[in-house]
Amino acid sequence: MPDVRVLTLWKDERINEEEALLLRRLCEDIRIPFDEERKKEIRALVDAFLSMDEAAGLAAPQIGISKKIIIFRNKGFHEKGWSKSESDYELLINPRITQAIQVEVSRHPEIKVRAFDATGRRINKRYTDYVARVAQHEIDHLEGRLIIDCEGALYVPKQKQEFFEKTFDKMKVAAGNGISRNI
Repeated sequence: MPDVRVLTLWKDERINEEEALLLRRLCEDIRIPFDEERKKEIRALVDAFLSMDEAAGLAAPQIGISKKIIIFRNKGFHEKGWSKSESDYELLINPRITQAIQVEVSRHPEIKVRAFDATGRRINKRYTDYVARVAQHEIDHLEGRLIIDCEGALYVPKQKQEFFEKTFDKMKVAAGNGISRNI
C-alpha cells in the first residue's frame, strides 16, 4: 500500500479545518506534455486509488495534490477484490464536462468529458448512469466543491444533527459563502 493519506472533511466528530481548506482549493491544469514531477503525481494518484479496494473514485486533491487529475472505476462496483486492470478504471487529466443531459436529480445521468490520458493524448469520453455520477463527484473535488455544497436535503441520524449543524456553520465562515443545508 502506498504511503499516501486521504484527506477528509471530518474525523472523530470534529471538522478537519486545515484539510477542508486544502480540499476547497481550486486545482490547476497540468501542462502537456507532462514533466517528471507531473508523472510522479499521476502515478501517486493511480497507486493510491489501486490500494483502496472499496473506493469508487479518487481526485488528486484528496491526497494533497492540487492538480486536475481524477481516477474512478468504470465497472465492477459491487465486486470485492476487483481486478484493477487498466480497463476497469478511468484516469482523466484536466477533465471538463462538455455536454450533459439533465433530469431531476442532483447529478447528470449522462455526460461527455474532454480530458487527457496518462500519456498526454487528448480524449473525449461519454459516461452514463453510476459512472457519470462518480466522474462528476471527482471533478467537483477539482473545483473545490464538497458534498456539503450540494443542493438538497441532507439526512443525518438524530444523535449527529448538532455536530453537522456546527460543522456547516464553521464551513460557511471558512468558505466565506452562504452554504445552506437542510438537515
